[in-house]
Amino acid sequence: MQKFKFENMKENVKKLGSIFLFVSLLAFVFMSFSFIQSAPWVTPDKYKSMKNPTVANAENNAVGKALYAKHCKSCHGNFGKGDGPKAASMKTKMPDLTSKSYKGLPAGEKYYRSFIGRDEMPNFETKIPEVNDRWYVVNYMETLK
Repeated sequence: MQKFKFENMKENVKKLGSIFLFVSLLAFVFMSFSFIQSAPWVTPDKYKSMKNPTVANAENNAVGKALYAKHCKSCHGNFGKGDGPKAASMKTKMPDLTSKSYKGLPAGEKYYRSFIGRDEMPNFETKIPEVNDRWYVVNYMETLK
């Protein structure tokens, strides 16, 4: 029998293993990059200057908390850290609603991001039809620490 075929086969297996490892690593890097990177939000001027017309008080915050639990918690988590049960299955990283970068956004931008949405962030205008209720959610999110 020819000895070189067996030795050649061992080399081919090693090469295939190396190629597989390289391709897997490359795929992981691309997936990680797409998970971490998300395009910056472009907020229309209409929302940039929008002011919150509601008052943050215990009654309104209770409404906001209930709506948050129903519509937001599954992705954004109990405390707004972006660690809800659905977050791991999303292509984009969930934002931390307790971060300084989020807390520092103007009210209208928070409203736009929360209810108009984009990409995996759905539009909630029909699910939460009352404008004041949407603002109560924004007020509640301000209480998250």
